[in-house]
Amino acid sequence: MARTKKPKGPSRLKQMWQVFQMTRRYDKSVVALILLAFLGPTAIGTGAGIALSNGNIFILVLWILIGVMTGVLVGMIVLGRRAERAAYSQIEGQPGAVGAVLKSALRRSWIGEETPVAINPKTKDAIYRAVGRGGVVLIAEGPIARTQRLVDDERRKTAKVLPNVPITVLTVGPDETSVKLYKLGWQMTKIKHALTKSEVRIVANRLSSLGTNVPIPKGIDPFKVRPSRAR
Repeated sequence: MARTKKPKGPSRLKQMWQVFQMTRRYDKSVVALILLAFLGPTAIGTGAGIALSNGNIFILVLWILIGVMTGVLVGMIVLGRRAERAAYSQIEGQPGAVGAVLKSALRRSWIGEETPVAINPKTKDAIYRAVGRGGVVLIAEGPIARTQRLVDDERRKTAKVLPNVPITVLTVGPDETSVKLYKLGWQMTKIKHALTKSEVRIVANRLSSLGTNVPIPKGIDPFKVRPSRAR
């Protein structure tokens, strides 16, 4: 029997174009930012080539190419950051949004799960937990006033099991002092280190014994969520 060929997925360029189209739909400034990211290094490379080539065409072209390649790289980085921000903006405020960040955007030095450790069945407010070099981080999803009791309960349970490990509380919600969803991963990296890499694993294993309060649905994948249709 002839082997059936697996259908090829979209090419890399097509994927990038799709990401760009999605991002532009939710972020009108992305085109200008990408152009600035590309033109800046290109202009610097061209200027450096003119100043340093001393009439040598090869050196001039080399500097221009360096500037162009650097501009392309910076432009791709800008597109990636803005695309991630646009994706998270689509699910911000929905139950499970924090779980999506913990699933897809945590750095390797952190251990976290998309499933909350505590939840209020009526309001859908939830508490998530992550462990890293900065200790234990409890992330409340919802308004500060409504999640305070859940936070206090989880902090007390965690401190009882790990009395010498620092506990940091972050809140993702509508309050002005809350952390924006797309900034959550970056905010966690700012926490001062208090544990070694081996201690992080030990702490995570010990916390796993606490379990969760109730069975709850899993989080949302921001890159699979369907965008809301414009009315």
